[in-house]
Amino acid sequence: MILSDFKAFPRSGRILGVDWGLRRLGVAVSDPERNFVFVRNTVNFVRGAENHADVVADLAKNESVVGIVVGLPLYNDGTDSETTNMVRNFIGVLESKTDLPICTIEENLTSATAQENMGRVRVHELKERLDSESARVILENAIAIINRTV
Repeated sequence: MILSDFKAFPRSGRILGVDWGLRRLGVAVSDPERNFVFVRNTVNFVRGAENHADVVADLAKNESVVGIVVGLPLYNDGTDSETTNMVRNFIGVLESKTDLPICTIEENLTSATAQENMGRVRVHELKERLDSESARVILENAIAIINRTV
């Protein structure tokens, strides 16, 4: 079920954070108390792959999460981009693959924040880790919102 905000999102349990990309998915998961967020390996796809939702549904099941948060890439003025529409399509397919609640959060500047948090790393390592580090930032931001939502 796709939620419009975090008001009905589960208040406890592990959450999966996703930074969607056409070629790579960044993934992070919280601990059950949501005190810590752990990155998982970035999931790489071959060009034209269409099984992103299957992969995320499987990850959610394997990680025993109670909900999924997906970063939504919007322009700085809050309007949708072409990528936003692709992410919304992905979320629609994901909804058919799982009964877990799915919520989105704006992901503006998450890659920049993630790269800053990573410090100085080799270009190869940056490409391998940046998406999952971005998913960590997305999930940490979502948890902060959930904690403020009554």
